[in-house]
Amino acid sequence: MDIQEKKQMYIDTWNMTNKRPLLSLIAPKDKQVWRKISNPASVRERWINTSYVIAHARMCIENTCYGGDAIPMFNPNLGPDILGAIIGCELEFGESTSWARHYVTDWEQAGKIAFDSSNWYWLKIKEITEKALEDSRGDYLVGITDLHAGLDALVSLRGPEALCTDLLDCPETVKESIWKVFEVFKEVYDRLYSIIAARQEGTVNWMGVWHPSRAYPTSCDFSCLISPADFREFVVPELLAQLDFLDASIYHLDGLGALRHLDPLCAIPQLKGIQWVPGAGSKPAREWLDVLKKIQDAGKIIQITIEPEDLIPICKNLDPRGLMLDCYCISEQQADEMIAYVKRCYS
Repeated sequence: MDIQEKKQMYIDTWNMTNKRPLLSLIAPKDKQVWRKISNPASVRERWINTSYVIAHARMCIENTCYGGDAIPMFNPNLGPDILGAIIGCELEFGESTSWARHYVTDWEQAGKIAFDSSNWYWLKIKEITEKALEDSRGDYLVGITDLHAGLDALVSLRGPEALCTDLLDCPETVKESIWKVFEVFKEVYDRLYSIIAARQEGTVNWMGVWHPSRAYPTSCDFSCLISPADFREFVVPELLAQLDFLDASIYHLDGLGALRHLDPLCAIPQLKGIQWVPGAGSKPAREWLDVLKKIQDAGKIIQITIEPEDLIPICKNLDPRGLMLDCYCISEQQADEMIAYVKRCYS
């Protein structure tokens, strides 16, 4: 299947007119060639050395099989707190993720929440995005980095424990800050989208889903710590604004604690779909059919990562329309077997 056929499958799935599930399969190539790349000396440098980041990404892409509807892509990444860093916090880098150094101890002393075009983190993620686009040359797509707006961005600035008490102690200040962050989110998204749209068709992101225009995941990981009433008060209004700003969105519902917010999400007409992530150590996808059916009954796209063993029960129990399945396979053969099953099942 060529890239245009894969893109058409994504369009059909976004429109929920697909006749089989969208099946995005990633596997190591049977024959791999790993070129030697000089690793930067420090962990931080491995995140921010643009030449290394892009060379490493290209080598990983070249040694990966993209089966089914999967599209080769690279997502510029400085971690989930990048929007907070663009606003003013510092980041600490680990081997596989980064985290925010919370700096707001008092909202009155927080300083201005606004976009600053001279911010170091903004300039770095912009540079990585631009250099990746120069390198890609049609071999892979380049995504918009991981932007967590709303309460998640405020967690980057304030910390989760302090923000929990802020919802009780100064709710109006929190709401004002949410809308200030939203303005920064829009500015960052628009700038990155303009850079990407000049060099490639459509958008991708950390979720791995292609869209022909301005799509992006919405989310609130902090929602695991708040009640349904607080979700409706502090999350939903800004979420609706994000949905109005974007052409399409799939909501990233992450963890058992977030599941209590499924009903209000299903009730939002503008929300195209929901990605259900049960969380590490939880039951596999095939044991969440009640949740997945509830999402489908609400007329939403489902995006979910599965294990190979999940494929048959999910295909037998769910409508293929709007169903996006991701799987990390151990081999090209395993990916081919899954593709063959889907072809037989929906022929």
